[in-house]
Amino acid sequence: MGCKITGWGKALPQLTVTNNDLAAIVDTTDEWIVERTGIRQRHVATTETTTDLASEAGRRALEQAGLTPEDIDLLICMTITPDAIIPSQACLVKARLGLANAVAFDLNAACSGCIYGIDVASSMMAASMGGIGGCQRNPIKNALVIGVDCLSRIVDWTDRATCVLFGDGAGAAVISWDEEEPGILATYLRNVDDSQLYLACDAVYDLSTLPFPQSGTPTPVAVIAGTQPAEGGEESYRPFISMQGQKVFKFAATVMAEAVETVCQRAGVPVEEAACIVPHQANERIIRFASKKMGVPMERFQVSIEEVGNTSASSVLMALADAFEAQRIRPGDKVILVGFGAGLTYGALMFQA
Repeated sequence: MGCKITGWGKALPQLTVTNNDLAAIVDTTDEWIVERTGIRQRHVATTETTTDLASEAGRRALEQAGLTPEDIDLLICMTITPDAIIPSQACLVKARLGLANAVAFDLNAACSGCIYGIDVASSMMAASMGGIGGCQRNPIKNALVIGVDCLSRIVDWTDRATCVLFGDGAGAAVISWDEEEPGILATYLRNVDDSQLYLACDAVYDLSTLPFPQSGTPTPVAVIAGTQPAEGGEESYRPFISMQGQKVFKFAATVMAEAVETVCQRAGVPVEEAACIVPHQANERIIRFASKKMGVPMERFQVSIEEVGNTSASSVLMALADAFEAQRIRPGDKVILVGFGAGLTYGALMFQA
């Protein structure tokens, strides 16, 4: 007995920013971006909030599953760009959607968020419905997991190395308990310490009007890295995403193949039997590298990056919605989700549709 993905949905901001639009503000070209990333455009939130996008994706997933807001017992929001620190993003979405019976909380695993979130939700569901450990728990028959990010808030739009990569959006999935289903077949989660801060951001918001960081006060990232702030304090404060592109590329290309191979071993299912692999949409070249390394043709991968760019925690669930809508996933198919991101985090899971 186990659980099943019964609904899916995604939401994007109205504004579309093309590569040519970016070429007007930074030294880049459409050809350069497409060749190195596979991205042609991305969506940027102007009037939309993280709550707006998450709620719309969640609403669509509920409609697809044929459930009402009252049917949801658990809500997990995966994000690195919440609208507020407290209340949590999940609590804001719970109120917006009217999920009266849901326990709600946030999860931050960056671009791996969807993998971590589904694993946590399915584990909590199995523990509550299967009576694991003899402990009385809140019964969780239906869970809603939402990955959402407005990365445009933390992108330096003058940095051509990063601004071409990221976009905004939300993806959602409903997971429902069904004793006749095999459930999630296997999962694999890992963290590798990012001691050199290949991918980092000090804060989500512009805190320049607040009385910190002060001179001599290390920022959070500086504390982790064991470095001292620059003279004046503010110079060491980094409100935008910083990334060492080649280091991140090498990490992602290596661990993506490792995660897929490991989850297949744990499930006892050869990768050849997976009807669709849905990866984090960070860079098409990463997907192609992993495809070649694993000997799996690109046709078996869901690639959605061209239209949306890298949307962090929403990426895998948005691509999963695309795969379902394109009928690339049919009942009974075995599907692999794989993610990798800041932290450094990575992981994969296999489920049966």
